[in-house]
Amino acid sequence: MKLRDKLVVPPRKPVTLADWDPGDTHGFDKEPAIEKIETSIARLDELQYLMYAEHRRALLVVLQGMDAAGKDGTIRHVMRGFNPQGCRVTAFKTPTAEEADHDFLWRVHRAVPPRGDIAIFNRSHYEDVLIARVRKLVPKDMWSRRYDEINRFEQLLAENGVVVVKFLLHISRDEQRRRFEERLHDPAKQWKLSPGDFEDRKNWDEYAAAYEEALARCSTPDAPWFIVPANKKWFRNLAVSHILIETLEALDMRFPKPSFDVSGIELA
Repeated sequence: MKLRDKLVVPPRKPVTLADWDPGDTHGFDKEPAIEKIETSIARLDELQYLMYAEHRRALLVVLQGMDAAGKDGTIRHVMRGFNPQGCRVTAFKTPTAEEADHDFLWRVHRAVPPRGDIAIFNRSHYEDVLIARVRKLVPKDMWSRRYDEINRFEQLLAENGVVVVKFLLHISRDEQRRRFEERLHDPAKQWKLSPGDFEDRKNWDEYAAAYEEALARCSTPDAPWFIVPANKKWFRNLAVSHILIETLEALDMRFPKPSFDVSGIELA
């Protein structure tokens, strides 16, 4: 069974994160997996080139997870094979004044990739049913409507050739604590911390419940969610790269035919 099939969240099914082991490696061992990752990165480069040439589809990769789950690390290690000319990373932080004056999807739609390109969202429109919910930034009647609005938005993207793949990088609370302690004692990583990280950690259970509802209500055939065990960074990288390859290969992309008869060309 492919990792895509093992880790996908079934559409419209209840999700309990406690049932998903964040330390699971699904039978893979570290050293062979690291070799597979390098092969996968090269294959992703080939598939990006093919998608750019075909120019019928775009790829949108959504990365979500608790603080320190490895969103930056996934981008750095898995996406490094992509040609930066056709790949853009957008980190969604607190909305600017201009963004706040529009509907919550306005800034997201602006970052959607054009045909032939790839976009990677480090956090995403799902923050509006996660942080907004847990921190009570908007009333319940507002954030509770957003699940259906997100589904309609992602369906619109799919109908217009955008392939949406969403990853929850799933770590345990103990692993988050270990990573926070590592950052606290490493001057090269202290800059990544903020007081809000430690406040959010106190609300771990509330965030878990918010993720469970988002996964259950917004994993669809058009835009599936994948729960990636992320306690072990090497397996996280392996799983994300494999699922992206499996997704792109399933599109059965083809190079377009040349616009003229190349057989009659003679080079001087």
